[in-house]
Amino acid sequence: MKKIIIVFSILLLIGCKSKKVVTAEPEKAKIEKLGLSEVNESQKNKAYELGKRVLMTCNTSKFKPFNQSEATESVIKNTTEERLTKTCTRFRQYYGTFIDLQLVEIYKNNFDGTTIFRYKALYTKKVANKELRVSMNQENKVSSIKSLDWVTPFSMK
Repeated sequence: MKKIIIVFSILLLIGCKSKKVVTAEPEKAKIEKLGLSEVNESQKNKAYELGKRVLMTCNTSKFKPFNQSEATESVIKNTTEERLTKTCTRFRQYYGTFIDLQLVEIYKNNFDGTTIFRYKALYTKKVANKELRVSMNQENKVSSIKSLDWVTPFSMK
């Protein structure tokens, strides 16, 4: 009987043994909002000029293509005058003439290292509520340009 009690006691002690708690390092946020003053002024100016160049095509019907120092190969390939003309025709019809871009927010995507500039596109018609997103990679080249409907909370689309 004593042997059975001793065996159960040992089993009880082994069963109640505390487990090591593994603490993982806190994961860095994939997307973080940056202050407008936290980003290099030359990078902000470059994103603005390249974004404005695309939308000014709607007013002038002339587009100066991006070169290797301004954009990635995929952006150069996808941003053609034909595609822009097609988009601009629709934009001019619904929103009027493009006026300017207003920088609203800047985000840093820690997953791929891009900086996302979020601009509000201003048009002559007051119903226009459009956003232009210009993403710049670590080499300070445009890696994507997107036009979306403006939604106040930022979401990765």
